[in-house]
Amino acid sequence: MSLNLSNKKILVTGIANSRSIAWGIAQHLKAAGAELAITYFPDERGRFEKKVRELTLPLNPTIFLPLDVQNLTQIEFLFKSVETKWGHLDGMVHCLAFAGKSELSGDYSSITFEGFSRALDISAYSLTSLCRVGKPLLSNGSSIITLTYLGSERAVPNYNLMGVAKAALEASVRYLAAELGPEKQVRVNAISAGPIRTLASSAIDGFLDMIHNVEMKAPLRRTVTQDEIGGTAAFLMSSLSSGITGQVIYVDAGYSITGI
Repeated sequence: MSLNLSNKKILVTGIANSRSIAWGIAQHLKAAGAELAITYFPDERGRFEKKVRELTLPLNPTIFLPLDVQNLTQIEFLFKSVETKWGHLDGMVHCLAFAGKSELSGDYSSITFEGFSRALDISAYSLTSLCRVGKPLLSNGSSIITLTYLGSERAVPNYNLMGVAKAALEASVRYLAAELGPEKQVRVNAISAGPIRTLASSAIDGFLDMIHNVEMKAPLRRTVTQDEIGGTAAFLMSSLSSGITGQVIYVDAGYSITGI
């Protein structure tokens, strides 16, 4: 077996700019031969559409559509478009998360119900809703990947609400893997990435301190790159990982083993 994704139809969500982890993943999938469907967040001025369209032009996506995961109509239209164009789906990359800046600093107990509900909806439930609507299109042996972080299991300073959302996301990975595996060998896994400078991470108070801490304490004495996470994602999409499901794969330069 080899890392060959030729003729694979894969949906990639969550690309915002060239620093997005989703962008690194999409590049690896394309390089391995996959045909891509790419989504963008639909803001009122169309800024994300323009930016993501220009960025992903070299990847020649077959499908390019808006996706607000809090909008069921958009989710249904996305998968209807996939069905019309491809007829099936071989993989899905979920790189969606959000919490307000005020929810990523200060006391966790100060978080409002509204903020909690929004973060859990976008960051965790969205994987479930995408799987529910897309389930009929998943081909035999297809793969689903999402992104998480160590803050799901440790109290990382200022990660706060996002840590709770990622914990829910990881639990969802296990339950979805148990549900989707028996019938068509669909695999569901998460990549727990080390801290990387992205648009989302910029909202975390003291994020640069998180990176410096990893660089000092991780066994490899560095954090990871977008390219390394993209390579792991391509592996999880390929037949090389056919026996892996329901797992959290750490790509963090070994930081998670240090206990500090």
